[in-house]
Order: sequence, then structure tokens, then C-alpha cells
Amino acid sequence: MAIVDLATMAINHIDAPTLHAWAKRSVAELSLRRAELNQLNVFPVPDADTGSNMAHTMEAALAEADKGGDIAQALAIGSVRGARGNSGMVLSQVLRAVADSTADSLIDAQTLVNALNLAVDLVDRAISEPVEGTVVSVLKAAAEAAEKAAQHSDVLVEVLTATCDEAAKALANTPSQLAVLREAGVVDAGGAGLVILLECLLAEVTEAEPREGIAIPESVVELEVVFYYHGDIDKLDAAISPLGDSVVIARATEAEANVHIHTSHAGEVIEKAFGLGEVTSLRLEVLPAKAQVPEKLVDDTPRVIVSTRDGELAKLFRSIGATIYTPGMTLGDDDIFVGTPRGIELGGAEVVPVSSNVEAIAAISVYAPGPGAVTAMVEVARAMRVDKPSDEAVGAILACCHNLVRDGDEQLTILTSLTLDTEQLTRQLGVEVIVVQVAGMRTEIGVE
Repeated sequence: MAIVDLATMAINHIDAPTLHAWAKRSVAELSLRRAELNQLNVFPVPDADTGSNMAHTMEAALAEADKGGDIAQALAIGSVRGARGNSGMVLSQVLRAVADSTADSLIDAQTLVNALNLAVDLVDRAISEPVEGTVVSVLKAAAEAAEKAAQHSDVLVEVLTATCDEAAKALANTPSQLAVLREAGVVDAGGAGLVILLECLLAEVTEAEPREGIAIPESVVELEVVFYYHGDIDKLDAAISPLGDSVVIARATEAEANVHIHTSHAGEVIEKAFGLGEVTSLRLEVLPAKAQVPEKLVDDTPRVIVSTRDGELAKLFRSIGATIYTPGMTLGDDDIFVGTPRGIELGGAEVVPVSSNVEAIAAISVYAPGPGAVTAMVEVARAMRVDKPSDEAVGAILACCHNLVRDGDEQLTILTSLTLDTEQLTRQLGVEVIVVQVAGMRTEIGVE
């Protein structure tokens, strides 16, 4: 716990357990707000990955800290090794600065000042051409505010509060410093992530919730929400199905499942899931905007078509938005066929070639109507490495997974009829594992 001055009841130090708790809180908050940060990401390129990169980097830091030892050093080592993207690199340098400024992971007001000033230096050295209006500006504002506040008070919470306030102001000012942010009507994504981390630290020492206030576009955004659930699955299904589409609940057991949904009500979905059971491995991603189809063209809406015999696999494909091919079906010019069209009259339909069901699922999952849809689907399918275990046994599946996974892989999908422990596989393999259970299915494994 944090160390308190009994004379003033003011928190003057953060110790190792509190720093560890902050890391856990930060991982949870960044994961929850991953899509929000991704949506802000327009600089230096609009690749919508800042939230994902910061969450991944913080998760790597926490994983190292969970092993024990000096918490501050572990957070630094884990973040540097696991840093992803520019934002993850900046985060790793902030955590390195904390480690280099502390003794035994103890942080007081002056240590906070030293750490932020060192972080500015480390980030300046790491970035060849720092740009104003980015996370660099927010970090500098935080460091300056901490130093100024520490001249008037040695109470950590007071210095940290001033730091958070000025960081938030600097974040709000980023559009005036960077034209691309101003044109998009957003603040800097990396700076927003840094403010979240500072707010989490303040929340940890005050035992409050992180303050909100990050400006994001007001347009309605559809999100992909994925999580692992333990509880009453039927109740969860009934609660979240009306809130979105492409609902897939792949049961590992009668009480555990991987859950996938596309929704514009992500907050409500998450709230209901937490209210009904235990939620882990929560992930949110912004989905590409769907093209608006005029009402008169509803019957001509493009279809994503697959050919498979009816049964559990067909149900799975339907649940993620695909149409099952039936003999005699006429394919339109705007339709997309996923698979190998043997004996099928394609007409003008385009083809996404795949050689496995797990590739087909991956391709269909990224489909969004509009230009470039087929290209995106083909790229996802081609990027996936696929294999099958030597036999239908847990040990063989695990061995196959180990053979497939390489450094830099992010997600492994197992299509199987067996019941597998998703969380244990995730720990063993070091990547996110999604198990899709389909009765009577010969196991397929795909990694991307």
C-alpha cells in the first residue's frame, strides 16, 4: 500500500505493491479504452493502432512484473522488450525513467519530478525529430507541472494532481499545434494514452476512479468486442444478442466461452458481461465504417458466400455474417465467394481463395462493404499460417500450436470439437488464443 504521513494523512510515497497495482489498473484501463485511443490515431499515419500498441506494451510490462523482483525495474524491462509502435516505445521510456529514478520502487513527489524529467530526455533521444502536438508535448507539460508543483508542496497527491491537470490541458491543446489533428477534430492518441496512465496513478493513490475527459469524435462507432467469459452463458447470450450482430459464443464448457460481437453499444455489452459473470482477455477494436446501402438496393446487398455442408460449421459461418451456398444459387457481380469455387458458377462474383475453414473465418471477420473489401480479406487470409495436429488430442494440438507460433504473432485461432483451456493456452504460447468449438470438426489452427 502507499505510505501515509500520519500527521497530515497525506500520501507521500508509493511503494512496490502500489506500483504493481497501478500497472494492473493501467492494463485494465488501456484495454477498456483501446478502441477509443485507436479512433483518435491520425498521426503520423491513420493506422488506428495506438490504443492496441499501448495496451500491448503495458501488458508486456505487467507480465514481467508479475514474475517478482524489483517492480519498477521489471516494468521497465517488460515494456522495452514488448514495446509496440511509437506510442509503445514512448511508454517504455517513461517506465524506464521511473525505474532509473527510484530506489526499491519507492516514489515520492521529488522522485515523480525526476522520473518525468528523465522521461522527457529519454524520449527526446529516442525520437529523431520530435513533433509538437504529440505525446511529446503532453509529457513535457506533465514534467514541467510536476516540477512547479513540487516547489510548493512535497505531498505526492498534490503534485500528481497538478501533473494530471496540466497534462490534460496540454492534450486538449494538441489540435492547435498539429494541423492533421485539427482537421480530424481529435486530440493526439499517444498523448491521450499518457493522460490515462497518469490518471490511473492518481486514482491508485486516492483510491478513486480515473477521471475522464478525453475528447473523441462524436460519431457512432461500431466496435468488435471479444472476451473470455465464465458464468451463465445462456443468460449472457440473451443479454447481449440484441445489442449487436455477428455474435459468436464459442463454448469451451457449459460455463466458459469465447465471446465475439460487433456492436455500437460496447459499454452496455461489457457492463452486462461483468454483471453476469467473470470476464477476462477483454479486447475492443474499431471496425471499418460500413457503407450505407440505399433502401431501394436492399435486395442487391453484396453477400459473402461460403460453400459448406449444413451443420455446426454452417451455423458458425452464418453467425459471422456469411451466406451458405446452395445448389442453383445465382451469384451477383457484387457478391464475394470465399473458398475454392469447384463446380460453382461465379458469374461476376469475386473470389477470396482460402484453403481452410480457419482462413475463411479470418477473412469473413474483416469484411466491410465498400472498395477494398476483397483486397483486405485476401490479405488477412494470406497472412494466416495454418496447420492441423497429427491427431485429435490435446497434446497434439498444443505441439502443433508451438510449431506454428513465431515472434511477433498476435493471435492464434483454434477451430476444434475438443474442449480446451483458452487461458492456459494463452499463457503457454505467449499470444492471444481464441478457441472456436464446433461439434464434429477436425481441428484446424491458424496464427496471425
